[in-house]
Amino acid sequence: MDIELLLLEMIKRMGLACIIALILTQANIFDRLMNHSMSKRDQIIFVLIFSALAIFGTYGGIPVDDALANSRMIGIMAAGLIGGPRLGLSVGLIAGIHRYFFGGFTAVACAVSSVLEGLLAGLLQKYYPQTPMPNYITFIAGAIGELVQMVVILVLAEPFDAALHLVDTIIIPMTIANSLGLMLFYHIIKQAKLHKEVIVASQSNAILTIARNTVSYLRKGLDASTAEAVVNIIKTHSSYAAVSITNRTSVLTYVGAEFNHHGPHNTKELTEMTRTALSTATIQIAKSKEEIGCPHEGCTLTSSIVVPLIVAHQVVGALKLYYTNYSRSITSVDIAFAQGLADLFSTQLELAEIDKQSKLAEEAKLQALYTQIKPHFLFNTLNTISALIRTNPELARRLLLKFSQLFRFVLHNSGKIISFAEALHHVKAYLEIEEARFGDKLNVVFDIPSSIEHLTLPALVLQPIVENAVKHGIHPLSDGGQLTIRAAETPHELHIDIIDNGVGFQQDPQQFLDQPKAKHIGITNVHQRLKSIYGPDYGLLIKKQPHGGTCVSLRIPKETI
Repeated sequence: MDIELLLLEMIKRMGLACIIALILTQANIFDRLMNHSMSKRDQIIFVLIFSALAIFGTYGGIPVDDALANSRMIGIMAAGLIGGPRLGLSVGLIAGIHRYFFGGFTAVACAVSSVLEGLLAGLLQKYYPQTPMPNYITFIAGAIGELVQMVVILVLAEPFDAALHLVDTIIIPMTIANSLGLMLFYHIIKQAKLHKEVIVASQSNAILTIARNTVSYLRKGLDASTAEAVVNIIKTHSSYAAVSITNRTSVLTYVGAEFNHHGPHNTKELTEMTRTALSTATIQIAKSKEEIGCPHEGCTLTSSIVVPLIVAHQVVGALKLYYTNYSRSITSVDIAFAQGLADLFSTQLELAEIDKQSKLAEEAKLQALYTQIKPHFLFNTLNTISALIRTNPELARRLLLKFSQLFRFVLHNSGKIISFAEALHHVKAYLEIEEARFGDKLNVVFDIPSSIEHLTLPALVLQPIVENAVKHGIHPLSDGGQLTIRAAETPHELHIDIIDNGVGFQQDPQQFLDQPKAKHIGITNVHQRLKSIYGPDYGLLIKKQPHGGTCVSLRIPKETI
């Protein structure tokens, strides 16, 4: 067979690899693969898929001089480029063993080269751990992999004359076809990843926009009027055909397709799927009209997702999103979008419940809560997350979770005595958001022995001090600064120091505990709470640092839960 014809046949066979790549991008394992969060089971599946691709490449080989011109390399090196050295080596080993038992005078050489190709691709992946690899790099990697195979054939295959003639025949078509196939395979994976990131970024941006626009409504509680305003906002900023919100017993509002028979004016009765979501506090998904449970003939609603709204561990209602024949079906992106909205709405409804009870709360609890949810922190954080959506979607998602944790912590722990470990977790969530905002300007150091994590302190005493140090101490510095949180125990007391090397106080800082200015009322509140709980001998001590900055010391009796 001449070289041109062999090249044409090789190019035909690499189409299988491209089909496998397209199928892989639609599998659930793809998302975990791209996020580097594969379980051991996922890794086994990954190895099996790419080993099968490599073995199929062997079986589809073209006989040449008692050997095969094949596309086995595509599956092996694709595994290494995507999964790293360990997975690339595993696939290379499996494919190499199979090739050895397949026989032929190049059996040993092809087995050895398969292992080397998997290892080579995996090592190259280490240079691109987070960023996609350029197409020309994958093409060159494929070419090097094929050249390695040719060298191994010349070294190990016997007789040498036959090996030399084989290499002379197959080196050009196999190098061109397989390098091109590897490049296309990786390009398909890369583009699918970028497409998913765009979708996730778009959905995250929509969630933030909806959150901003709905906060003023849901803070009033869940009723027909607030629900109607919220669903209209969701409908405006999403592609869903219809949106609905229910309470535990009836439909509060509905907007969109099939309003005539799904709207609350027609029926307030909940569907079976909604009742299941409310009773089990779990997401419910319908992929057909029958699963939705609509008895109306000709209804165009074809898929739906129902997410419970939970306030203080109690289900109070549900958010429902619908697609029709003319849109699309529920996907994992829709599930994440709906869950994100439900979490934000649940938090906002919890804030509404707190507002209703505010007149009955102690002044210290109110001050701690208002310090946490004051508008500048809320919108600065939302703006930070919004800015990260396109540049770093994963960090934006993590900060959104931390942001939700902050609110839930305040709502559930105000006035309580908690462990030091819980208080530290809350502070770290706050600092992660601030570190995202200030970047290299904020350096945080923890000096905390694990032995004190079980000791107790009142909730929301550390965060106001830390926030004050960041906002008033470090932030004004053009080059930023360092925040140190240090803790220690004596036989009878717990001592905590929060130290910054910021701008410091111009006057005696201790006076702010007795005669606070408006911007330092949070620290005074903490001081008064500690004295109220533990007695006049305890509280805060504020000192200037010798080389600039401030140290706020907290001293309380040592107690355990």
